[in-house]
Amino acid sequence: MTHPLLLSLFDETERRPLSVSELTAQVRGALETRFSNVWVEGEISNFKAAQSGHWYFTIKDEWSQLRSTCFRGVNGRIRFRPSDGLQVRARGRLTVYEPRGEYELMVEALDPVGAGALRVAFEQMRERLSGEGLFDEELKRSLPLFPQRVGIVTSLNGAALRDILHVLSRRTRTVHVLVAPTRVQGEGAGEEIVRAISRLNDYQDECIRCGRVSELIDVIIVGRGGGSAEDLWAFNEEQVARAIRASAIPVISAVGHETDVTIADFAADLRAATPSAAAELVAAREDEIEALIMNLTRDMLRALRFQLVNARARVQEAAMSHGFDDVQARLRDSVQRTSEARYRLETLARRYLERARRRTGSSIARLTPVRLSAHLSDARMRLHKAIARRDALIDSRLEEARARLGVLAASLDALSPLSVLKRGYSIAQDERGRLLRDARAVNVGETLRLQLAGGSLRCRVLERKDV
Repeated sequence: MTHPLLLSLFDETERRPLSVSELTAQVRGALETRFSNVWVEGEISNFKAAQSGHWYFTIKDEWSQLRSTCFRGVNGRIRFRPSDGLQVRARGRLTVYEPRGEYELMVEALDPVGAGALRVAFEQMRERLSGEGLFDEELKRSLPLFPQRVGIVTSLNGAALRDILHVLSRRTRTVHVLVAPTRVQGEGAGEEIVRAISRLNDYQDECIRCGRVSELIDVIIVGRGGGSAEDLWAFNEEQVARAIRASAIPVISAVGHETDVTIADFAADLRAATPSAAAELVAAREDEIEALIMNLTRDMLRALRFQLVNARARVQEAAMSHGFDDVQARLRDSVQRTSEARYRLETLARRYLERARRRTGSSIARLTPVRLSAHLSDARMRLHKAIARRDALIDSRLEEARARLGVLAASLDALSPLSVLKRGYSIAQDERGRLLRDARAVNVGETLRLQLAGGSLRCRVLERKDV
């Protein structure tokens, strides 16, 4: 090897041996250059999520296996969590882990085979959050009957906000809207939605601290219009679901179309099929409130008529009474009962009117003042007419009763025994006070008592003449 001719066959580089590190580095460079962007399909095994956030796993097929690494900054963009046995398609670059001299795949994208990544991620998150109890029915809160202020978390430029405002303006004029604008799709949209919900809750806390009760938010609508699964994915993020559940204000989820289902739908207190449907849930129809007032008025008038019938029956019963021993007392009692019945009717009418005012007080602000005033005036007029008819009927019945009482008193006076005595007749009684109708019932010498119209006589029988 010291011969010059032989030395010329080998250059200096070839004559110097490589260290293991140098060779490994050259292999790494060659691999990274040759396989800088490859797709590999296989089954995941030995999956491990490190505390650092990196994923380590093996992709294998029937004959070979390939060590793979997915760093935290990359797996944050992957929509599902890998698991052993899952068939996947991975994109990345080959490199060499120099300390062990092993080549591996640095994963930059990962998709499940046979099912969409978004669908797998959706199912995994739903099962995990459901297992935590985040979707339990006992956590759901009922919506207020007549919301006055509605918070909306959506995009200012989206169709969802226009649909909600259109429905609210068509169905009611008393519901106020407070919009917390946010992006509803794209990278970082989920974080913006969480901040928007938090802003509305902070506003609610501020109103409570300052005593601005009229400005409190009754319900929040979180949603957007329809779109692809990628477009709606912000509402499938875990942080959005937890923000909805943590909200102190009841939340309605209104994402996409009727067939679209998101994690937000499960976490919300109520799901609406569309943003327009959510607006219909919170907007109270004025005609429904008007119908409620009309029903209350009808019930009040029905109760008044019932009381009038009862009072009329009592007056008729008093007028047809045959007890004339204490006519004046009974008449006074009838008048008193009539007065009491009238007082009770008036009290009941005032009570029903007051109850109707209280029950409709919270709804008056939502009605057109002109329409409400017209209904109340009409009800008041009908009530006054009913009271006037009742008073007229009572007065008429009392006059009829007095007339009949005068006739009956005159008839009773005509049939009275005292009237007969005034015409020259007398009533004979024996010493035991028994009335005498036959002369044979008295013996000569017995003492009798004669009742005259002007006093009585005590007589002795001197002679008896039988008929």
